[in-house]
Amino acid sequence: MIMPGIRERRAVDRRLRAFFREYGVRNFQGALATLSRFYRLRTPRVRWFEYLDWGKTGGRTYENGTIHLVHPENWKRGRKYNSERQWVHTVYHEMGHYVLWADAERKADQFADLFLRGVGTNGPAYPLSYGMGQASRARRKRRPARRRRR
Repeated sequence: MIMPGIRERRAVDRRLRAFFREYGVRNFQGALATLSRFYRLRTPRVRWFEYLDWGKTGGRTYENGTIHLVHPENWKRGRKYNSERQWVHTVYHEMGHYVLWADAERKADQFADLFLRGVGTNGPAYPLSYGMGQASRARRKRRPARRRRR
């Protein structure tokens, strides 16, 4: 998986740690915006909670791009493991879900195309409506169009 450079990662980590200590919303928003910009995604909507799932869960990511997180103030109060590092790790974990779920249709189409590439080399293994008989885009660009002689 492609990751941001070390400078960007350190800047994001610094901002998340500052938010954990001071609750400055601009730090948190800046950290998420930096990550989203790197992966060319919209910044996710975040909703804050006192606790999730009866205190068992630190965060949850939904398919519509919403992330639910336990606010650091509540994280410090009601948990056995209430360290700053674990809260930051939870934010990274939920952002990982967000990044990997983004653009699901394009990824599914790409998977299908890659899976079927080369399947029908010894004859049509699937109907022509699925793209058999059409050269790949690169191959079409490579060879010039043939013209009939009259």
